[in-house]
Amino acid sequence: MCGIVGYIGGRQAFPILIGGLKRLEYRGYDSAGVALLSSDGGMRVYKEKGKVSNLEERVAHDDLSGSVGIAHTRWATHGEPSSVNAHPHLSESGRLALVHNGIIENYANIKEYLIGKGYHFKSSTDTEVLVQLIEFVQQRFHLDLGLAVLYALRRVVGAYAIAVLDREHPDEVICARKSSPLVVGVGENNSEFFLASDALPIVGYTKHIVYLNDEEVAVIRRGEEIAIRNLSNSRDVVAADVHDVDIDLDKLEKGGYPHYMLKEIFDQPRCISDCMRGRLLLSEHKIVLSAIQLHREQLMNAGRFIIVACGTSWHAGLIGKQMLEQFCDVPVEVEYASEFRYRNPVIRQDDIVIAISQSGETADTLAAFNLAKEHGALCFGIVNSVGSSIARASNTGIYIHVGPEIGVASTKAFTGQVTVLTLFALALGYEKGVLDQSVYERHIEELSLIPSKIERILSQNDHIRDIARTLTYARNTLYMGRGMNYPVALEGALKLKEISYIHAEGYPAAEMKHGPIALVDENMPVVFVATHHRLYKKIISNIQEVIARNGRIIAVVSEGDHEVKELASWVIEIPETLETLVPLLSVIPLQLIAYHVAVVKGLNVDQPRNLAKSVTVE
Repeated sequence: MCGIVGYIGGRQAFPILIGGLKRLEYRGYDSAGVALLSSDGGMRVYKEKGKVSNLEERVAHDDLSGSVGIAHTRWATHGEPSSVNAHPHLSESGRLALVHNGIIENYANIKEYLIGKGYHFKSSTDTEVLVQLIEFVQQRFHLDLGLAVLYALRRVVGAYAIAVLDREHPDEVICARKSSPLVVGVGENNSEFFLASDALPIVGYTKHIVYLNDEEVAVIRRGEEIAIRNLSNSRDVVAADVHDVDIDLDKLEKGGYPHYMLKEIFDQPRCISDCMRGRLLLSEHKIVLSAIQLHREQLMNAGRFIIVACGTSWHAGLIGKQMLEQFCDVPVEVEYASEFRYRNPVIRQDDIVIAISQSGETADTLAAFNLAKEHGALCFGIVNSVGSSIARASNTGIYIHVGPEIGVASTKAFTGQVTVLTLFALALGYEKGVLDQSVYERHIEELSLIPSKIERILSQNDHIRDIARTLTYARNTLYMGRGMNYPVALEGALKLKEISYIHAEGYPAAEMKHGPIALVDENMPVVFVATHHRLYKKIISNIQEVIARNGRIIAVVSEGDHEVKELASWVIEIPETLETLVPLLSVIPLQLIAYHVAVVKGLNVDQPRNLAKSVTVE
C-alpha cells in the first residue's frame, strides 16, 4: 500500500527512483510521481495517474538530471486517483516537496488552521496538509528542515512514513516514520543513501540497511553519519543501527513465468523445503525451534494462545488453532486484528499472542500486537519479511523464509505460514508430553514428503486450467469444506474474488443448509474440498444436497476417490496425507483455479484493482 523511494549521492537519481518504484508496484497503487533536486537549487516534480510506465512516458523528453530525489506510488485514501492528488506534494512556496505513506487523522483541523494563516491547497489529500504544516513551522520559528519536521510531527495524529526535500538545501533528505515502514540503505563510507518502504527496491545497490523505529526522524546528508532523533527527545542523537540484509534478486524476477502469482504458486515445493530446513530433522525424527528453546517455560505454561491476523494470514491462523488445540491441549482463539485492537480484550500475562503477517507491517496486526505487549503477554511473530515492524516488536517468533512474495494475492506465504504453525504445534506438543512419540514421528515423516506431493498437484496445471474455464462466466461461487479444509475453503474463495472479481464465499459445508443453499441453482458453481478424513461421509451428504438443487460441483478429492467422482462434474485429485497436513495440498488447486480464471478474463493477476500487498493503514 503506497511506496516510497529516495536517493541522495553521486549518481543520477531518476533511474534509481523509477527502478525502485517498479520494485514496489506489488504493494498496490493508482498514481506515481517523482521530485528531483539539482545542485543549483532547482526542483522538478512530475506526477501521473496510473502506472509507473505512464510517468516514464510523461518525462521521456525532459531533463532528468539530479543526484537527489524522492518518488512515490500512491494508493488513494483522501481524494480520488489523479495527477493532482499524486505525490510528491509541494509546500505553499514550492520550497519543500514531500512523499507520504499513511493517514493523517487530524488533517482537517490542521488544514483549517493553515487556511486561516493564508495557506492554499491544490489537492484533496491529507499529505498536502503535512507539507504545508512543516513549511509553516520552518518559517515561523526559523528552523532547519530536520527540526521543522520533528516539531510539525508532534502536532500530527495518525500514521506516516515520509521523505522531505528542501530546494534551498539540496544536500540533505529528511525522513521519519510512525506505524508505517521506512528503511534507509547506506552506501560505502556514507557516500550515498537510499530510502524505501522496504528493502526490495534498494538491495541491488547496498546490503546495509537501517530500519527506522516509530517516532524517529532521520537527517541524511552525503558523507555524514545518519542523525536520528526521537519525537519525544529532540536533543539526543541516536546512533543508526545498521543491519546486513541478504535478498536474492533472482527471486524477485518472474523466471520465465507470465505472472509473479503463477511463479509463486510453482515456487511452493521449494519454499516449504526452505521453511523446514534446519528445523525439521528427518534423520533424527525431531523438530528444533529456537523460539521454544528460548521461551520454553512461558510456552509450556501458556493458559491460552491468541492468534491475531488479517486476510489470508487469518485463514492460516484458523488452521493453526486446530493444530495447537489438538497437539498441545491448549485453548486457542483466532481474532481479526482490526476487531481485537478496539474491543478492550481480556489479555492475561500467561497468554501467548501470535501475530501472523506476510509483510510484517500490517497496521492492524501490529497495533493488536502492541496492545498485547502492554498487557504483559508474550508476543510471538510469524512473518516473512526479516527486520519488519512485527518481527522487531516480537519477544520471539519464527520467520517463514519463503522469499519475497510479489503477487498481491498471497500463495506461498499462506503455505509457509501453515508449515510454520504445524512445526510449532508439533514441537510444543511433543515438548509438553501431550503428543505421542509415534504421532510426532509420523508427522515429521509426512511433512518431509509434502514438497514432492505439491509437485504432483502442480503437474495437473493444464487439467486445472481447463476446469477453471468453467468458472469464467460465474457471478457467484460457493466454496465448502469441513474440519481442516474449512479454512482452505475460505482461502480458495478469497483468492477467486481477489483476482477474478467473482463474488465467492467460503463456508463450513454443514452450514450450507443454514442459508447459503438458497443460492444454489444450475448457474451456481460449488467447490467442495472433499478429501478423505473423519468427516468425508458427511461432506458427501452435503454434495448430494447441492446435486438435488441442480448445482454444478467442482471437487478436490484424495487420489483414488470413487464416491465423489461419481457425483461431481469436475474433479481434481491430490495425494493422500495426514488429515492435519491436508491444507498444504488441498489449497494448491484452489490457487491455480483462481489464477486461471483471472487470466482467461484478461485481468491483471499480480496487481488486482483496489488491493494492496502491504496494508499499512487501517
